[in-house]
Amino acid sequence: MYNFIFHLILEVLGVLFLFLSSTVIIIYLLIMILSALEMRDVLKKNQFADYQDIITSPLAPGVSILAPAYNEGASIVQNVKSLLSLHYGRFEVIVINDGSKDDTLSKLISAFDLQLSGYAYHPEIETKAVRGIYKSTNRSFNKLVVIDKENGGKADALNCGINVSRMEILACIDVDCILSHESIARMVRPFMEETNRQVIAVGGAIGIANNCDVTDGTVTKYRVPKSILGRFQVIEYFRAFLMGRMAWTRVNGLMLISGAFGFFKRDLVVEVGGYFPKTVGEDMELVVRMRRHMEEKNIPYKVSFVPDPLCWTEVPEDELVLSRQRNRWIRGTIETLQLHRVTRLNPRFGVMGMVSYPFWNIFEKMAPILEVLGLLYTLVLIIIGDFSAFYFVALFAVLYLLSILVSSFSILYEQIAYNNYKDRKDLNALIFTVLIEPFFIHPKIVLWGLKGHWDFIKGKGGWGQMIRTGFTKSEENKDLKTTTNS
Repeated sequence: MYNFIFHLILEVLGVLFLFLSSTVIIIYLLIMILSALEMRDVLKKNQFADYQDIITSPLAPGVSILAPAYNEGASIVQNVKSLLSLHYGRFEVIVINDGSKDDTLSKLISAFDLQLSGYAYHPEIETKAVRGIYKSTNRSFNKLVVIDKENGGKADALNCGINVSRMEILACIDVDCILSHESIARMVRPFMEETNRQVIAVGGAIGIANNCDVTDGTVTKYRVPKSILGRFQVIEYFRAFLMGRMAWTRVNGLMLISGAFGFFKRDLVVEVGGYFPKTVGEDMELVVRMRRHMEEKNIPYKVSFVPDPLCWTEVPEDELVLSRQRNRWIRGTIETLQLHRVTRLNPRFGVMGMVSYPFWNIFEKMAPILEVLGLLYTLVLIIIGDFSAFYFVALFAVLYLLSILVSSFSILYEQIAYNNYKDRKDLNALIFTVLIEPFFIHPKIVLWGLKGHWDFIKGKGGWGQMIRTGFTKSEENKDLKTTTNS
């Protein structure tokens, strides 16, 4: 009897894993097709776009750039100067010093001639206490506002910036990111194009600046990172932005906008209560809450995405730091899905409830657990002598080839659309990484995901320490960088 039940369970698990494997194949093939269609339409639109008209148009919405800063003294002045030099007509830069323990605030005061202003702070969203709001006495920096507040984390700092902001659109960024000079104009374009539905948020593609040359706040020479982990993340970002988010945009099912570079309708963000400080996935949680609000109000809306390389960031190439990041990502995903589980398979919430939520729940949140269960299932079959080598090799080969296909197509999309990596050596390095990723990198990602699940169960919070090494300067600035760091 027990033997019968045991084998029945194995049979059911076998059918389940086969179904999941087949579903993965079908879904990723659909993602490739949808992203290709969306990319085609984007490239056609860009052929006739004149962003100078948007920059100078009196009808273009005003933009408040919110940049939280914590212990950024080493680079804060240059980063803020870069933000102030962006090409756009009506915008403001709000830097939120989130209780830094270094010289971040003093450097800002000195570099931009800041003085305490008599700004009457009336918070629409509750935050930690504000110590002071600074404005410059130099008219050259009249777009700059600096808030000094008690430490409350990134979400709390952004909420504080929202309270002070005056423009229609919020641009929430990481202060250490590099933005293209045309980034604002390109990101506000979707807000201006839609007529039949309201664009509530726009995400932007994130590029990886490790090992690239940076001159005057712009990436001037693209190179892939030197490390395997760095190159893996280049491919991963291609898959996530040029394929995944493009496909979800096509069906209006996008649930995540990167916290490093996202634009939002201010009035709606305030209406839904701003960022939720008690999650490490505040970027995803806000988008889901905004979508949920629009669905509940039965208001036609769209979450859009701009695939142009407008923002660059430094990614961790240290295994320990990367593991902390992935741990945080999985915990943020779990928290968001639990907070909004009412949308799960609920037709009232449209594409988000019926398609996006189930996908994220199974293929993002549960992916590490399902992969380990599949491995354990295979080991059990081997132990009891009920293992089919042909079946295992065939399924493994199909999934491995699918991985290569998806990653290769994401590289192809980048080359067709933007062609930033022109050196053949860089492309060869990326292709080599594609071939070895399933064997040497993916297992670590799975383990870090499992650790994230375990930490969530234990109630662990916080971001974990993130260490950055800094961007590579162009040739003419390398000597200056060496002198500064010595």
